[in-house]
Amino acid sequence: MATLVTGGAGYIGSHTVVALHDAGREVVILDDFSNASRRAVDSIRGLTHRDLPVVEGDAGDADVLAAVFGGHRIDSVVHFAARKSVAESVRDPVGYYRSNLGSVVELAAAAVERGVRRLVFSSSATVYGSASSLPLTEESETVPESPYGETKLMGERILADAAAASDLTAVMLRYFNPVGAHPSGLIGEDPSGEPENLVPRIMQVAAGRRDRLEVFGADYATVDGTAVRDYVHVMDLAEGHVAALDADIAPARSRVYNLGTGSGTTVLQLLAAAGEVLGSSVLYEMAGRRPGDVEASWADCTRARDELGWRATRSLHEMLTDHWNFTHHHP
Repeated sequence: MATLVTGGAGYIGSHTVVALHDAGREVVILDDFSNASRRAVDSIRGLTHRDLPVVEGDAGDADVLAAVFGGHRIDSVVHFAARKSVAESVRDPVGYYRSNLGSVVELAAAAVERGVRRLVFSSSATVYGSASSLPLTEESETVPESPYGETKLMGERILADAAAASDLTAVMLRYFNPVGAHPSGLIGEDPSGEPENLVPRIMQVAAGRRDRLEVFGADYATVDGTAVRDYVHVMDLAEGHVAALDADIAPARSRVYNLGTGSGTTVLQLLAAAGEVLGSSVLYEMAGRRPGDVEASWADCTRARDELGWRATRSLHEMLTDHWNFTHHHP
């Protein structure tokens, strides 16, 4: 039996495919390559020494899913495939609802019909919005402040309802801020177009691909005026998916887990840490806040520790070192 990984050639997906293989699981990748490189598949195969099956197609296409499930013995699914820019979702909300929720609906239907026992969903800390109390627990109020965040929360609800009406177990993983790369430097984050996230933009400055970094928002009520985030190594996240597939959760149930480090870092603190790793400071300029961004967000990961046996183990220094290793070797 195999685990189907939608969006398996993407940033978190590719690292999770490697982690699943290392844990002894067979994997089938489904990706439309709209926001991923085919070279990532070559790198995955190099790391796993396996000719992993790859299907090119849209996870929201019922015919594509029928072919995948018909051609492979799938007993579990990890669903990454989605559009993921907060700012872009503000500009194109309908496109985000169509793409992100359409894939959840079609995949849930296919999984229930085929008797899949477990589906792990790539959710996000953006479902919490601007929480009044930190750190964030899984019981914190969910008030997304962007269409992207809304699609993640709605996706969780769709899967929880699907699980309650079938033998499917749905596990929702709310990521905080993924950073880093595989220590080999063979896979990592190299967004097409303008990067949405902070660390890829820092690395592009360090690599000479942009002149300076724009820091969005200098007037937040934080220690230095810049936004606070919980940065977590992508390999820690990848291992969280293995734990979610292995966890003892009863059929016809759903469960939500935060995946983060449990501590927050401001943008300026992150820039200082990046300067230490790179050996030189990163040029930056202050800019206005972006629509949809929240002031501060970091996780309480007690539930993941207690129920999944998972915790983040890699430091901010390791995250930035591994991220730069990948960027430096993929100019």
